[in-house]
Amino acid sequence: MKPRRLWAVARKEFLHILRDPRSLGMAIAIPMLLLVLFGYALTLDVDHVPVVVWDQSQSEVSRDFVSRFAGSPYFLLSGYVRNYREVEQAIDSREALLALVIPTDFARRLGSGRAAAVQVIADGSDSNTATIALGYAGVVAQTYSQDIAIDEVRRLSGTTPVLPLELRPRVWFNADLESKNYIIPGLIAVIMMIIAALLTSLTVAREWERGTMEQLISTPLRTEELILGKLLPYFLIGLLDVLLAVAMGQFLFHVPLRGSVALLFALAAVFLTGTLALGLVVSIVARNQLLANQLAMVVTFLPAFLLSGFMFAISNMPGAIRLVTYFVPARYFVAVLKGIYLKGVGLAVLGGEALLLVLFALVVLVVAKATFRKKLA
Repeated sequence: MKPRRLWAVARKEFLHILRDPRSLGMAIAIPMLLLVLFGYALTLDVDHVPVVVWDQSQSEVSRDFVSRFAGSPYFLLSGYVRNYREVEQAIDSREALLALVIPTDFARRLGSGRAAAVQVIADGSDSNTATIALGYAGVVAQTYSQDIAIDEVRRLSGTTPVLPLELRPRVWFNADLESKNYIIPGLIAVIMMIIAALLTSLTVAREWERGTMEQLISTPLRTEELILGKLLPYFLIGLLDVLLAVAMGQFLFHVPLRGSVALLFALAAVFLTGTLALGLVVSIVARNQLLANQLAMVVTFLPAFLLSGFMFAISNMPGAIRLVTYFVPARYFVAVLKGIYLKGVGLAVLGGEALLLVLFALVVLVVAKATFRKKLA
């Protein structure tokens, strides 16, 4: 392989990119737009859940209980209703996600030391949010019940009882439990896949459609020189996108980066090489720009978005789908990014994922060379 011939191919691709500013703009603007869109619009945090209350007791005790919900950052008291029909209307119109129904004998039962039941109605059309909101409501009710029991013991005995068990949770790596702290790192892997889907999947197909591939075949270029020459410009654009994404995560979204920046870019370069080569394989196989772009979205972007653990926990997927995720390289890179960003770990912990990323890049480069040689034949 001669560097002069490799550079000649790379220079040709650079010139093509510069002469097509729309492609260059897409390569830089779309990933940044996606990062801003996901960073601000997508959140898995459940807070300010709208709640309506049907307080049939109309007592000081019931108002004190409702105030526990109103004072919680997880709930937003959106109003009071007078019957089940109004409860149904509030939930149907999305005015409320939860409804509290307090019975008429609420204060009387608590005052006599008996248990009182409070009905909580949840909108199950958003099952994930409803499940979390019900959990929050259960904690509020349990805390209120515990306070009543402590006050009763203090009133009867004159002493404050000591709880036999006190839970003191401590969250590592993402103390505030903010979803953006793991969404933004995962987006870097998705951005790289977009680069592969939008750019390298069109390179060889474009040569065939424009009739310039025959000219390249007639030159003394070797297969590896042509492949690496075509990958080099997009590799540099991909690294620029990674740099912009890391900078935006740091200064725009204030996502902590606790690990090694050098390790992050080194493994990003390995993963980027594999994804760009995968896009090139798609382009070689398709030989048509429209088909290549559609096929690249299926084999690159969609697996990275759905099966990498970026958005959906792999442990919650069916067994057959979990087996498929082992063949999605973005799964390992998302784990690498979260480890570097949130935990600050290095190769001592991430060595297995790093090795698999290197293996992925080598295998795809070999496949690209073999496939392109077959096309030349």
